[in-house]
Amino acid sequence: MGAALVNGQNGSLDESRVVLSVRTEAAVDVSALLVTETGAVRSDADFVFFNQPAAPGVVLRVGVAAALEVSFAEVPAEIAQLRAVITLDDPDATFGQFAAPVATVADPSGNVLYEYRIEGLGSESVVIALELYRRGAQWKVRAVGQGYAGGFAALVTDHGVRVDDAPGSAEPQPAPPHLAQPDLPVRTVPGEAALSFEKRGKLDMRKREVAKVLISKDAWGIRARIVLVIDKTGSMIKQYRTGVVHRVVQRMIPVATQLDDNGALEAYLYALSFAKLPDITVAHGDEWAHTYLHLGGTHAGIDYDRIGGRNDELPIMRDIIASLRPGDGPTLILFFTDGGFAKKREIAALMREAARLPAFWQFIGLGRANYGLLRSLDEMTDRIVDNAGFFALDDIDKVDDGELYARLLGEFPDWLRAAKTAGILR
Repeated sequence: MGAALVNGQNGSLDESRVVLSVRTEAAVDVSALLVTETGAVRSDADFVFFNQPAAPGVVLRVGVAAALEVSFAEVPAEIAQLRAVITLDDPDATFGQFAAPVATVADPSGNVLYEYRIEGLGSESVVIALELYRRGAQWKVRAVGQGYAGGFAALVTDHGVRVDDAPGSAEPQPAPPHLAQPDLPVRTVPGEAALSFEKRGKLDMRKREVAKVLISKDAWGIRARIVLVIDKTGSMIKQYRTGVVHRVVQRMIPVATQLDDNGALEAYLYALSFAKLPDITVAHGDEWAHTYLHLGGTHAGIDYDRIGGRNDELPIMRDIIASLRPGDGPTLILFFTDGGFAKKREIAALMREAARLPAFWQFIGLGRANYGLLRSLDEMTDRIVDNAGFFALDDIDKVDDGELYARLLGEFPDWLRAAKTAGILR
């Protein structure tokens, strides 16, 4: 028996050829996606399945125990990863109805090198079992065990494969019964396929929660510019040191994927002044957070000390307002702060002025603080429409995604309708 892997664990492969197989009491299909560094296939020829059982360096052995034979020397240099997928034959079945499947990696003689029992599966019908990937000149294996939201069709199309006809066949073939559409119409944006399976799974779950809110508020299909503003004042030190602000960024990315045209977040940090930062994309959210979320020093050419340590919201708000034009599409501004708005009269006047522009300001309080003016935004008078909302999160880590997105997006659809009635939006 080979070494036992647990979820997320990897191991080295010294053999030039290996065989990937799966033991399970359920009837399954085994397939493989050969992807580049971008996380996508080069063409449909890099998809190995029952109708196309071979690709460069990979052959599907069909039989009682379907298996993938891999010859590393024959895998093209552009291919960075090979993702092994298992799919239940019965489209109405789930892996939770059966004993845990066991994925193995063996040498050509059948000696098992690694074994991975995929525990904890429930409603999944499609699972990424293992991933073989390059590290320099060496190949390694990673235990994945990740179910894929949206099913088999979403899996292969997100990796760049067309499913309208079977690759390599002379005539169009009907799609297998696995190719069902997801039960929620979540959007996929560029860069998602390059994520690890664990991150992709979490992103998919969060996208579905965002979609539920938009559908329930009759706002599905709306496109909006998404702007993220984050407080960088000294009182936020705990939120930065404990990674709360980093996790805020990760939880805002799914909102952009479902609303913004290109799935990106425009980003600002502010204190006495502000810094306009590069957009946050799906593929580089973690990298972005580590590069740009700082309270002091110079990072990526930005002098964070120059931004200051006390708060003045007027400069950042005026800058965003200056970017808005009557007749533009809607903008949703997600403004995270721990409060302390001192210039209450000026900010109130600015919000009244901004009410005629196509933007909704959603303020979110982080930590236990005195939010003062922010709590009274909904009752502010003399505005053509209510263009702002506020709620406080004493501990954002204790709020699940469903509740967070319901509160975050709850007032935005109402503003959309009011803004259209008032002629602010077309």
